[in-house]
Amino acid sequence: MKLIQERATARRGRLRVAYSAIGAVLLVFAVMIVVKLGSGAGGGAKAPSALPTGAAAAEIIQGVTTVPAATLDAVGKGGAQVLPSPITGQAALTDGGKPLILYVGAEYCPFCAAQRWPVVVALSRFGTFTNLGLTTSAADDTYPNTPTLSFHGSSYTSQYIAFQGVETTTNVRKNGQYQPLDKLTDAQAQILQKYNAPPYVPQESAGSIPFMDFANKAVLAGATYSPELLASHTHAEVVAAIKDPNSQLGRAINGNANALTALICRMTGAQPADVCSSTAVKAFQGEFTNVGQ
Repeated sequence: MKLIQERATARRGRLRVAYSAIGAVLLVFAVMIVVKLGSGAGGGAKAPSALPTGAAAAEIIQGVTTVPAATLDAVGKGGAQVLPSPITGQAALTDGGKPLILYVGAEYCPFCAAQRWPVVVALSRFGTFTNLGLTTSAADDTYPNTPTLSFHGSSYTSQYIAFQGVETTTNVRKNGQYQPLDKLTDAQAQILQKYNAPPYVPQESAGSIPFMDFANKAVLAGATYSPELLASHTHAEVVAAIKDPNSQLGRAINGNANALTALICRMTGAQPADVCSSTAVKAFQGEFTNVGQ
């Protein structure tokens, strides 16, 4: 499967953070042109443009955190093909008495860039984000400059679940290394070490980022769809696609968001009722029946 092969290739680079630079920037008549020097997946991406700020940034955040229920219902399963893997026999992972979802990624990572979109769409159905940022994946990684969000500096509030989003590095190298960003707590590091490995995730995905732990009820290592779908898109274009239930990108993002929503509903005892009884969630009826509540 193409996506699994991509994950395996990406994992080796993610663990060593040793990709060589594949691009150089030339200024010609005041126009920035990115010249790709090496081969790699995701070619044909646009040169990075300035990130949206001010009202434009706020509009993007508003768009991704308030996807209409009717749009999500219309998508149903959409492009969801890779689902989190249920695990059993583990002590519940909680924070403040609520089921805890842990996300570990990095801003340079294109697979993380892809996965943040459905994660934010899904979690926004259960609570509220504050200070979400906009960024792109690294210019010198596969699928360069993939538009995305960032959990660095953000917070999340919900009466149903708790969320911890960790971005371990930036998307900029210094002396060959991506610069540190968020530091894992000891507890987060222990979760990552234990559950981002067999038997909890497949051998070919072990060690991949993004990594997600859903209250020790299910785990996910890697992205659920290919960053290639985001190639050459701006942040605004991604949000426009999310609002369109007929677009390929919108179906991929919203379909995977619906899958995550259905899983989270198993963790919350089917609360809130309007979300967990929706057509979007019912599309995954039977997929997570062995996930304990």
